Amino acid sequence: MESGYYPLPVRKAGGFMTSPRVTGSIVTHNNMKTIKETLDTIFANIGNVDFRLYVIDNASTDGTPNFIREQYPQVCLIEPMTNNGFGAGHNLVLPMIESDYHIIINPDIIIKDNAIEKMINFLDAQNDIGVLSPKICFPDGREQILGKKNPRLKYLFASRLRNEQAPGKLLREYAMLDEDLSKIQDIENTTGCFIVFRTSVFKQLGGFDERYFMYFEDADISRRAAKITRVVYYPDAVVYHVWGRESKRNFKLMRIHIQSMLKYFIKWKTI
Repeated sequence: MESGYYPLPVRKAGGFMTSPRVTGSIVTHNNMKTIKETLDTIFANIGNVDFRLYVIDNASTDGTPNFIREQYPQVCLIEPMTNNGFGAGHNLVLPMIESDYHIIINPDIIIKDNAIEKMINFLDAQNDIGVLSPKICFPDGREQILGKKNPRLKYLFASRLRNEQAPGKLLREYAMLDEDLSKIQDIENTTGCFIVFRTSVFKQLGGFDERYFMYFEDADISRRAAKITRVVYYPDAVVYHVWGRESKRNFKLMRIHIQSMLKYFIKWKTI
């Protein structure tokens, strides 16, 4: 793991912090437009959870790390010298965390109604669940149509050509739209914008596969996790995602998306 420089993120006013019950990590790269609302809503809605947040800034040039350093002293800021991608960024915290639960959070997530505390309380009562995915909605409350089955080429084409108002058969199958999604249930695929792991599971898996710079690392770790624990959709907790689907408009991101897709299908020997 190539990490570059990062400070030891354990000092806080009053001395050294003890290990919290819950940790979270956010990987940023030029996310000044969204990171303030994400951090503000996390800390305003953490409830009674003993929580520590790491932000890994992947070589931003828009002032994100200075903003976080000045405005959020409670955040443990990690600054690699290079941008090694989404999964590699999150993996930097692996040797630092000794929590019960670790949460992967995108820098464009909005937290309301103490959703994190609700998920932790649920997991405390369900020892056989190692990975939890909440209901994910747009900021206006519409539920996002996200894959809950393992990716297949036919599903990905359907997702690219999606009609949000009238999703077709394949997209409905991929997102399990014909299932009763008001119920807690096992799923194959979680979405990397927000995932709750038992820290022991996240460490046993070795974190994300760093061969994926971005995209499909969430599908990959979900698939690996399902071999050792339950991966569960929990609709009773809701988080909000400012989702732009940038890879549909940006050629560089589209290329990365295709490269990651090919790596995924080659690794898992499936299309």
